[in-house]
Amino acid sequence: MTEVATASAAATGIAMATEKAAKELSPEEERVLIRDIALTAEANTKEGDSFFLITQKWWQHWIDYVNQDQQPNNSNNNEGSSSLSGNSDSNGVGISKRPSGIDNSDLISDGPAEDANSDDGVEIHDTLLEGRDYVLLPQQVWNLLFSWYGGGPALSRKVINSGLSQTEFAVEVYPLRLQLLVTPKGDRSTIRISKKETIGELHRRACEIFHLNLEQVISDVCIWDYYGHRKHALMNDMDKTLDDANIQMDQDILVEVLNNVNDTLVTDGTSITDNGFADKEATSVLLEPSKSSLSIAGGLSANKIASKGYSAEQLQNQTLGCPNKESDNHFGNSGVSTRGTFGGLTGLLNLGNTCFMNSAIQCLVHTPEFARYFREDYHQEINWQNPLGMVGELALAFGELLRKLWAPGRTPVAPRPFKAKLARFAPQFSGYNQHDSQELLAFLLDGLHEDLNRVKHKPYVNSRDADGRPDEEVADEYWANHIARNDSIIVDVCQGQYKSTLVCPVCNKVSVTFDPFMYLSLPLQFATTRSMTITIFTCDGSALPSTCTITVPKQGRYRDLIQAVSNACSLKQTEEIKLVEIRNHLIHRFLDDSFVSLSTIKDDDHLAAYKIQKSATGNVLLQLIHRRQEQETSDAQRWKPFGTPLISSLLCDDVIRSGVIQTIVQTMLTPLLKEGIEYSDDSDPSTSGMARDPSDHGSGEVDTNCASTSINKVLPKLPLQLVDESKTCIDLPAGDEKAINLSAMSHVVVYLDWTSKLLEKFNINYLENLPEVFKYGPITKKARTEPLSLYTCLEAFLREEPLVPEDMWYCPQCKEQRQASKKLDLWRLPEVLVIHLKRFSYSRSMKHKLYELYALTNHYGGMGSGHYTAHIKLLDENKWYNFDDSHISPINEEDVKSAAAYVLFYRRAKSDTSGTSSAGSRRARDKTSYKY
Repeated sequence: MTEVATASAAATGIAMATEKAAKELSPEEERVLIRDIALTAEANTKEGDSFFLITQKWWQHWIDYVNQDQQPNNSNNNEGSSSLSGNSDSNGVGISKRPSGIDNSDLISDGPAEDANSDDGVEIHDTLLEGRDYVLLPQQVWNLLFSWYGGGPALSRKVINSGLSQTEFAVEVYPLRLQLLVTPKGDRSTIRISKKETIGELHRRACEIFHLNLEQVISDVCIWDYYGHRKHALMNDMDKTLDDANIQMDQDILVEVLNNVNDTLVTDGTSITDNGFADKEATSVLLEPSKSSLSIAGGLSANKIASKGYSAEQLQNQTLGCPNKESDNHFGNSGVSTRGTFGGLTGLLNLGNTCFMNSAIQCLVHTPEFARYFREDYHQEINWQNPLGMVGELALAFGELLRKLWAPGRTPVAPRPFKAKLARFAPQFSGYNQHDSQELLAFLLDGLHEDLNRVKHKPYVNSRDADGRPDEEVADEYWANHIARNDSIIVDVCQGQYKSTLVCPVCNKVSVTFDPFMYLSLPLQFATTRSMTITIFTCDGSALPSTCTITVPKQGRYRDLIQAVSNACSLKQTEEIKLVEIRNHLIHRFLDDSFVSLSTIKDDDHLAAYKIQKSATGNVLLQLIHRRQEQETSDAQRWKPFGTPLISSLLCDDVIRSGVIQTIVQTMLTPLLKEGIEYSDDSDPSTSGMARDPSDHGSGEVDTNCASTSINKVLPKLPLQLVDESKTCIDLPAGDEKAINLSAMSHVVVYLDWTSKLLEKFNINYLENLPEVFKYGPITKKARTEPLSLYTCLEAFLREEPLVPEDMWYCPQCKEQRQASKKLDLWRLPEVLVIHLKRFSYSRSMKHKLYELYALTNHYGGMGSGHYTAHIKLLDENKWYNFDDSHISPINEEDVKSAAAYVLFYRRAKSDTSGTSSAGSRRARDKTSYKY
């Protein structure tokens, strides 16, 4: 109802604003109206909606105009140039001039539209960037601005589903641009089409463009995925989307017109062979490479170095040598070095948000073992038949790029061929959006391994459990089984082995396995302890609620927290702690599983601890939930929960008297009773007089000594209701000895409805404002400058912990799924150890110097954006360099220590020479096991 009402109000606002002339609206009225409509439209966005591009220059002018009456904001204003909140970034100087008509001409490409059949008939520049060149406005906002200001042209784009789950929305600013090639005629045409359109729609448009009768030739027109001028796949599933068919920007599509004579193409005596090529020169047009520049999904040009803003002239000036003609060598030569003979100082051009790829590539390229391997003849090791690989194409593309980067000269290389291959086999990296450098690295290592796997036919292997055998024997057996199926340069250099130990919590069965790893993903551990704030309640009326802050191990479990709370509240031997999470004034969950990790408790959770008598057989928990009346409508009220629930232990068999529950609740509330309060006239002194020893009623759970300390406090009658097993509320009046059957109830829920008169008698503020587990405050200087130990992170990774409930282990002894405890140990370390830090800071010290750092990627900015660079040590020079896309500069070793470090590359220190034989053969390596 709320969304409908909001949308209706927005529609009413649009209608009123349209009727009212723009000149009659004040800047403030325009701002508020556009803000409200924009918020409503964006909240209700769905697939197929239209958004409109509008030039950033005009939008900024309008923002300044409608914000001119606002108070100037301070210099720390962070809202940017698109603020509709009432703050402008014009340094407090109002711009009173009203904008003229909307002018989107600076977004329009000078040339003719590439697709004459496109909806708007105009083509925008390939190099546009949202937030810099344009903003996207919902259709309702555009319509209103256009009705006020006029101008244009209108540049409409559709909303599509995106993301791996296809549940996220994105505006497709740059639909696919495809080159259609038709045989046998040799004609070609460029079209724009959404990647969410179907193959059937592409087929229809192709027939329309080339004047083919769709009804007559639908069975005689074949559309091929013609990527790289090769027939990759026949596109005959008419309901499949182009996105699902993995069609890429600017690729070729072959439209093949067949006659019905042996399915060959015959025209003017020219026969077209199966791969689409003709025997005559007349069809050479089909082989002509596309002259259009790469378009940008997301607004960045393939020719633009967006992250640094370099111009072509600046890039030319960075090249100290003139490019010479490529030699007969297939990998060529991109320039002449004038600064010494050392290679490896060639940068990579940023194709538009490809810094994540450039930084990872540079680290791999500068791994000595890979540099040697790919500069030699590795083609005989390519596994052309591996169904898990990329038919050798990824290895060839990477090898070609590596050779260019190690060739003499320092002219930056544009990695477009490699990027195309990457998009081909990993569509998640297609387009020009920012991606995670580590995710790309993981794909590259795995893909290169499968392309270069020396095992052509993988044997079936059956790994046995340790069953008490020596670890060395079991580890070697597992490693031999792994090598029998996986043997490549990647395994030689990057793969290690860790020991995994599982222990059943019921029968103590121990299972030991040894598994390979390619890299380690370490959680950052800035501190080994964690502060948590808990509110402690007593059930015996002995004390007011109190708040305490305790310190627990950061990687601890519930049992550590329960023990710390027990120590803080001086728990007696006859008492126990019930720890709960409170959410919406109700008990959300009991934290009673000792082995669950404390990481499941978030800093903004609210926790309460209750001191109760130790449970005995037959005891149940009584939960007291507080309610008060809240106004819902002008003439209706409703009882709603408030405050913090209370808990007590209730001793009963199958039946309990309602008076017992009344007494227990009165006792729990005794500390909250205001001094000098007596029961009201409508109270029954005989039933609601003073707190008595509840043991007279058989509860046996309330401390009589504590109850006697407040014996002089007069307690009012409490309006209680018990919720039975059928969810029916039963009144529990004071003095009523009505028997209540509890045999089917695991716990007792009682509502206490606080009337206004009752609220006057108690200090209920103790029940409200439950603090968060941890409240963030200013970070101290010490905390900011404390170095992070890599070994602390490694210890956290290797620490024993229980499996998550979703990943239970089948115990072969119990024959059941068990939440076993798991312990990892590093057993066999690789030549190159790749460490991925799950946050963005680190300390690069390595304790025993088994490894030395030689490369790392850095990430600056937020998780979904920012910029990547690489710090790399050229081992031949023993110098560090910063690789920032095409720009390379020397740096001091101290500069390598950075809070931006993300993925670290270590190689075995020179002093550790065991097992450093040729990288080409894992079997010749030293089998010494390294344990952490």
